[in-house]
Amino acid sequence: MNIWATAAMLAAFSAAARGQAAAGAVPGGRAAEESHRLGHSTTLSGGAVQTPDVSPYPVRGIDVSHYEGDILWPRVKDAGAAFAYIKATEGGDYVDDMFAANWSGAAAAGVARGAYHFYNFCRSGADQAALFVKTVPRERGALPMVVDLERSSDCATMPARAAFRKDLADFVAAVQSAYGVPPVLYVNGEIYDAYFSGDDPGLKLWVADPQHVSPQLPGMAPWTFWQYSWHGTVAGINSETDLDAFDGDAAALAGLAAP
Repeated sequence: MNIWATAAMLAAFSAAARGQAAAGAVPGGRAAEESHRLGHSTTLSGGAVQTPDVSPYPVRGIDVSHYEGDILWPRVKDAGAAFAYIKATEGGDYVDDMFAANWSGAAAAGVARGAYHFYNFCRSGADQAALFVKTVPRERGALPMVVDLERSSDCATMPARAAFRKDLADFVAAVQSAYGVPPVLYVNGEIYDAYFSGDDPGLKLWVADPQHVSPQLPGMAPWTFWQYSWHGTVAGINSETDLDAFDGDAAALAGLAAP
């Protein structure tokens, strides 16, 4: 059975199960790392749990961090992954232990790749952008960077909308200047409603929603990427892996890449 279809059937696991699966020893002693994989601390929209239907979206991929350990990228490519997003940085001072290996490994295997940054709502956007730019090389053909916006234990009190949007604007300006393309915003329903609803951010969106047939955002905002499972099984990776779909064909995905 196709790995992408199989994994979609697992998407209805509870948030509690996700936390238990991700908890454990953390490289570098980051006690909160279990919530710092893409989407693993999201609060989803309400309603009955449904099985995602990714059949309309044949261009699919994964997102990874050091959580997945050593990855055999040629096997990932052979399994059908069209793209991979790789965790690079977090906040203003953390670089993922596996970023360099994953960045080069995906490229060598011919997997289109981009890097993502886990945003700390209690840190300066400019400082966070500086860390990302220092860490991730500008390379022609790389997918646009993603800024992961979700709650975490590193910021107990979320900022007011205006203050956050100013910091985010500083972040966006810095990374767009460095890489020549605007970033993609990774959001869930809670974050979008609190900080963007009614005020289009003017950036492409990546929606975290493995609980519905299709991605759900307030106002049915358009999306570019969809994280539809947190429990995928992919050849070449020895742990559960997030699965993602792109709203477009292979040519459209390539068109997002840095010049």
